[in-house]
Amino acid sequence: MKNDVNTKARLAFVAFLLVSILAGAIWYFVSVSDYVNYQISTEESVSGLIADAPVEFHGVDVGRVKSVKLVRSNSVSILLSIDKTAPITSASVATITSRGLASRGFTGYVYIAIEDVGIDSRPLAARPGELYPTIPTAPSKSMTLDGTLTQMNENVQAVTELLQSTFDEKTIASLKQSVDSLQQVTKVLAENTRKLNSIVANTERASHRLEPLLESSHDTVRALQTQILPEAHKTLSNLDALSSSLSGVATRINRDPSILIRGTRPPPLGPGEEK
Repeated sequence: MKNDVNTKARLAFVAFLLVSILAGAIWYFVSVSDYVNYQISTEESVSGLIADAPVEFHGVDVGRVKSVKLVRSNSVSILLSIDKTAPITSASVATITSRGLASRGFTGYVYIAIEDVGIDSRPLAARPGELYPTIPTAPSKSMTLDGTLTQMNENVQAVTELLQSTFDEKTIASLKQSVDSLQQVTKVLAENTRKLNSIVANTERASHRLEPLLESSHDTVRALQTQILPEAHKTLSNLDALSSSLSGVATRINRDPSILIRGTRPPPLGPGEEK
């Protein structure tokens, strides 16, 4: 009885394994049928590109790299598995692209980027003698930080060499001195920004205080124009008339000094004179 139970358990386990294997095989063939194999060939370095690296079409993940093989000393063949719904056409071009801080390691990775660069929308077909359709390649792109820094260092070195070949040592020293002077001026301005702000604020307050004084000065000028100046003009006119009168009296005195004794009344009538 015990042997029968063990036999049934073994049979059940074997049946479970067979069903699992069959289900896995069906899933594999179904999933594989949703993908199409393409290949690319390049003579450029593919450092960092490994199997299972992503394949993107216009930035969308559409497949994986299946294998990377060295065909000749200067040629590499790359097999791609791409979703058959991806619009791969005769206008498609593949580019080996690096992204991240470095082309290797967890901080960066290398992938295949596919883009359409033309208007030929015919499906891409395998050429005679080839197993898979071949996607043309474009020059590789590197968007890694180490590559950017290397390029930057090269550019800085090239600019430095150009400056050294263009200017003599005295000119370069003068330029450095000018830069140092500008830095000092900038530092002084930064340190005195608070003082400048205070001066501007004080000037603004002083301008507000000047407004009443300006208004008072305006009233004073108006009073001078409407009151004081007319009175002064009148007084000057009276003084001018008085001066004319005194001038006439002085003339008469010069002619007849006796006026000072007898006054300006006419003298009494003599004998034989009539009124």
